[in-house]
Amino acid sequence: MRWNLEWIRTFRAIYETGTLSAAAQELFISQPGVSLHLNSLEAYTGYKLFDRAARKMVPTEKGKILYNFVLEPLKKLETGEQHFHKRSQSERPTISVGMCFETFQYTLEEHIASLPFNLIIKFGEYPQMQQDLDNGLLDLIITPQKGNQQNLEYEHFSKERIVLVAGQNAKSEELERYLANGQLDKAVTFLKQQLWYSTAADMEHLKNFWLKQFNEHPDFSPNYIVPNIMSIIRCLSEGEGFSIVPDFLCKEAIASGKIKLIWEGNTLLENKLYFGTRKKTMYQNEVSQLETIFKKKWE
Repeated sequence: MRWNLEWIRTFRAIYETGTLSAAAQELFISQPGVSLHLNSLEAYTGYKLFDRAARKMVPTEKGKILYNFVLEPLKKLETGEQHFHKRSQSERPTISVGMCFETFQYTLEEHIASLPFNLIIKFGEYPQMQQDLDNGLLDLIITPQKGNQQNLEYEHFSKERIVLVAGQNAKSEELERYLANGQLDKAVTFLKQQLWYSTAADMEHLKNFWLKQFNEHPDFSPNYIVPNIMSIIRCLSEGEGFSIVPDFLCKEAIASGKIKLIWEGNTLLENKLYFGTRKKTMYQNEVSQLETIFKKKWE
């Protein structure tokens, strides 16, 4: 096993800035990431490199010796990096973004070819996205959930409304009459007898909507589990069935008559959507370009 160059760069940043938080800001990574690098280096060398004071990381004698060893080689590496960076004719930054698959399809997919930088899209659970953002693995996330990491900040830019929709061939007149007359018990009985679509990754829309509007948890399972919400909309446009989906993903299908908006609920169920970023990033221009695309789409 050899030591990692990033451990050494982190060690130098701590030595020169004096605190873990300042080192994190200089390196554009999270403070837990700085601590992890330092702990790994100390474990590798077998020496304590800093004494942890209240507001200062004080280098030990071994820490001072190591700093003197690595300072000049690091400077040479940085000089070489700058030299070859200037000679590169096609240098493009790479931005990593986390979001759900449907949001990518709806908002960003059509713009990929025109972006002046490289882009990596990651799909997954929102808590993991927040952790990856904090650790420097992502540069931007689109999320309905705000985390509590001190290194992150969130900007509200839009919202999604969760609604009940049906296929264009669904017999929904009876249901609509129940809902218009406030006969929710009959509406529930009717809905439980219908065909339902959902996704394997996200049953929360159905559960949350049902609880909000009917004050109970759904006690039935969907008939069809499909890969994503866009698949649900395509399936509904060809036939019958019902589903609970975010309104922004189905508004075009509703406007064109492919599916029907049945009910928004007596109490609206809405989720705020946020841009999640690190407080300091070297890719602010690229992140801002992506945020502009999202804002225009949700206008």
